[in-house]
Amino acid sequence: MTTSHARTTSPAFRRAALGVATASAVLLLAACGGEQHTGAHGAPAASATAGAHNAQDVTFAQSMIPHHQQALEMARLAPGHAASAEVKALAARIEKAQDPEIRTMTGWLKSWGEEPPMAGMDHSRHGGMAGMSGMMSADDMAALEKSTGAGFDKEFLTLMVAHHQGAVEMAHTEKAKGRDSRAVEMADDVIAAQSAEIKQMKGLLAEK
Repeated sequence: MTTSHARTTSPAFRRAALGVATASAVLLLAACGGEQHTGAHGAPAASATAGAHNAQDVTFAQSMIPHHQQALEMARLAPGHAASAEVKALAARIEKAQDPEIRTMTGWLKSWGEEPPMAGMDHSRHGGMAGMSGMMSADDMAALEKSTGAGFDKEFLTLMVAHHQGAVEMAHTEKAKGRDSRAVEMADDVIAAQSAEIKQMKGLLAEK
């Protein structure tokens, strides 16, 4: 018994047992880490935990959804109204980028227990959206719908520049005051993509 006890309490035995325990802990952590959710660019979505958002994140999503929806309404006019292939391609790119972002932000709001804006709402007339930066009025939208050819191209580009500038302004506010890293990351994406499109649209307007 003495010999057996000495073996189990010897420094060598304790080091071996510690090594096994450490290896087991590493494997357990690795297994847990393998289930960690990642953000849009592969970074850990640490802020996806409950309570990680703040009021600004909610405001950003509830405001940007109708803002994007109006951009989609404008973009979907281009195939049947625009003369320029560049304007049609730009409109298609706007739709491809902003439609998935609407679905993503709607999901965030639902997970936060907040109400997403109603689809199909006349955002230009809705009281809560009246002061939103870059939003088109009902008259602007009606005029755009009636225009065709080169006139549509110029009107579309002029209105969309202002619309994008409003979105960029909203995204900068989110970056400064938001808490949820996913929302802040989307704000970064909006700033980068829409600033580049503003530059492109101004270039196209200068050619007209």
